[in-house]
Amino acid sequence: MTTIATTTTRMRNAAVILTDRMCERRISKRVKIYDRKCRGLYVSIIPAGVATFAFKFTDPAASKQRTITLGIYNPETFRVEDARSKVYALKGKDPAMLVAEMHQNRVGKGKHGKTVAEIIELRIDWMQQPEEKKDGEMRPRIESWQNVASHLRRFVKPSLGKMIASDVTRHDIAALSNDILDGKYGVASVSNARHMRRAASGLYSWATEAGRDLVPETCRPCFNLPKLPVEHARERVLNAEEISKFWHGLDRDDLPYDRKPRLALKFALVSMLRSAELLGARRDELFDLADPTARRFDVAAKRVKKRRVIQQPLSELAVEIINEAMEDGRQYVFSSPVDDQPLHRQAMATALHGRPDKDAPGLCELLGLKPFTPHDLRRTSATLAGELGFSDAAIAKCLDHAVTKDDGEKVNRVTGIYNQSKRMNQKRAVLDGIAAELRRIVGQPADTKLKLVA
Repeated sequence: MTTIATTTTRMRNAAVILTDRMCERRISKRVKIYDRKCRGLYVSIIPAGVATFAFKFTDPAASKQRTITLGIYNPETFRVEDARSKVYALKGKDPAMLVAEMHQNRVGKGKHGKTVAEIIELRIDWMQQPEEKKDGEMRPRIESWQNVASHLRRFVKPSLGKMIASDVTRHDIAALSNDILDGKYGVASVSNARHMRRAASGLYSWATEAGRDLVPETCRPCFNLPKLPVEHARERVLNAEEISKFWHGLDRDDLPYDRKPRLALKFALVSMLRSAELLGARRDELFDLADPTARRFDVAAKRVKKRRVIQQPLSELAVEIINEAMEDGRQYVFSSPVDDQPLHRQAMATALHGRPDKDAPGLCELLGLKPFTPHDLRRTSATLAGELGFSDAAIAKCLDHAVTKDDGEKVNRVTGIYNQSKRMNQKRAVLDGIAAELRRIVGQPADTKLKLVA
């Protein structure tokens, strides 16, 4: 059996008929393979799996050999026969002209010679630069920059970071997608593959913009990629038995985790708000808590997915949770146990799932519940509202989703104070209905206070 070492030695010492299969071979150290069929053509293969075609010729004016890089092997767009055709075309030119083209290419390469890793860091630095938003606050240009940076640094940079950005092809991005789907970067995930593609596409669109010109405009490695597998929507909803076990379990004093994350989980179920929206709640965002017809929570636009202020009515049950959470007198309703700052954005998820790295079980495991996420509580509330007979349009407004039709009639977005009143009344009815149903499920009459103290 021929070993890799023997094969590579033979390839160095003698030309062979170059094939695509040779270009795809995995090797332990860099090797050059010269093509016997097309004199001057060779491929240089590195252990990372990148095979680069080049053409070596003699410059008679300088009496020395020169090398022209032809491109990187790609089974879809640039194969051995393509490299041979390119060499045949070059051989038909005057050597002096080839030398002039080499100098011109070198200038162009200097302009577009940054690596993927370099452009990633430039992109991240640009995204996090502050700028004035519609509400007058200074916030990062791309407010979700940390998520984008995470996908670029976790997936794109380790795989493609050392490559010249303009040399990256669709094949490279597709191969990276497949690696993510195969679990080579942790848990296999369609979602991570999709977010990686979106982050890479944004990177190249940004890099090709006029005035920046970090890669050629024709470089579009994220265009027309193979479709990813279907990503099935989450459908986890807690039934009545699970809701009761979960609610009462949050009040037990023999379970770990601070009281504030537990109250935040209850509030998520009662309010239908997203984790990021409720965790940053401050005292000055709460209004008329003593008035059942006017009490509300105004969520600042910077914490809302659609970057618009949410005015969420508060049920009596929601107010009870808030009042207990504010007993410590801090500015933030769901404050950190160590200072007057909001809980970390992962606090609710950590309480539910625990810390496997520290062998710390979460509340789901401790209470004997099938795992679920904080966002599943939002879906559970919406399902309860649907079962109570509320319209999809009214439920969508509580979820801060866009509504186009209500009972067959077009519903315009809230644009002023006159429409705001109707919206608040609809939302208040839904949230009060959910609160009453939760009280029934957990076995407490609606006209008495629900004990929340652990």
